[in-house]
Amino acid sequence: MIEINNVSKWYGPVQVLNDCSVSISKGDVVVVCGPSGSGKSTLIKTVNGLEPVQKGTITVDGVVVNDPQTNLPKLRSRVGMVFQHFELFPHLSVTENLTLAQVKVLGRSADEAKTRGLKMLDRVGLMAHKDKFPGQLSGGQQQRVAIARALSMDPVVMLFDEPTSALDPEMVGEVLDVMVGLAREGMTMMVVTHEMGFARKVANRVIFIDVGGRILEDCTKDEFFGNPEARQARTKDFLNKILSH
Repeated sequence: MIEINNVSKWYGPVQVLNDCSVSISKGDVVVVCGPSGSGKSTLIKTVNGLEPVQKGTITVDGVVVNDPQTNLPKLRSRVGMVFQHFELFPHLSVTENLTLAQVKVLGRSADEAKTRGLKMLDRVGLMAHKDKFPGQLSGGQQQRVAIARALSMDPVVMLFDEPTSALDPEMVGEVLDVMVGLAREGMTMMVVTHEMGFARKVANRVIFIDVGGRILEDCTKDEFFGNPEARQARTKDFLNKILSH
């Protein structure tokens, strides 16, 4: 579903991704973790062309993302993206937030878009809030609306860029519950997160990136958490710090 081949990226003289290669199959739930500033968010944003790369190729469901001929808006309509800070339109109601892109990008009728959007809103447990505005919702509710909005576009893959890091601790669970449900339904997911409990629960693979954008580990969840002695020294150090609390 996603092929990242030998991808490197620089911001000026600073290299932020270093020869990264990842292959994600349909139905995989891949968690990308690592220290702050390691390029995790940059890597996930290259998958739908939000971050251009200088070297390598990225393919999503057979479409080469960094080919100049590729219709990026069309591709992005099939790649759901959930950001750290919700990115909802504050002046539109929840229902309008859910329907706008379906009408503008997918060409659905207003009725069709509303039906699909409300079905996804119900899926994340927020049907009672359909007429509210984002500012009237908690952070966790806004993030669940953002997930529903992405799902309304019928994506072939979902990308999550630290979806819980801007939330109060009490709200993290409600967002992770929705993501766990998606994973169990077979949605292909690539998730940048610090939530190791989520990784242990639903990921089938864990990718560890170190500062400088180099992938140090790409292994099964059980290998990553269950066999720390087989991991690289940098990974062991990371695991010791986050798992000791």
